[in-house]
Amino acid sequence: MKGLLLVFIGGGVGSTLRYLIGKNLNDPNINGFPWGTFVVNVLGSLIIGLLFGWALQKSKLPTDTLLLLAVGFCGGFTTFSAFAFEGMTLLKNGQMGIFISYAVGSILIGILCVWLGYLAMKTLS
Repeated sequence: MKGLLLVFIGGGVGSTLRYLIGKNLNDPNINGFPWGTFVVNVLGSLIIGLLFGWALQKSKLPTDTLLLLAVGFCGGFTTFSAFAFEGMTLLKNGQMGIFISYAVGSILIGILCVWLGYLAMKTLS
């Protein structure tokens, strides 16, 4: 039950923060690029890289911490469904260039951020 509560709290905070960032950055007047979702997914990737880098370097990160931050917060903060919907919308609107930069950029930069977060924690340990 404790684990469920930690995921619930972390997810609520992550979802709320994602909403606020998206509300402020997803301006359809700025070339149609979905900046809010892009930013939260990249930041979430960096955060999860830092968390798992920390967990692997410290050999034992409390399960409660991982449930709260990795599963809860990062799970609520990042959003694959919004990424997929925005990608489909870009395609439907004929914005192929923006779609390609959004899709490729999100995936490559997201993976790069996980790796950089992991390396940062490895270096700091």
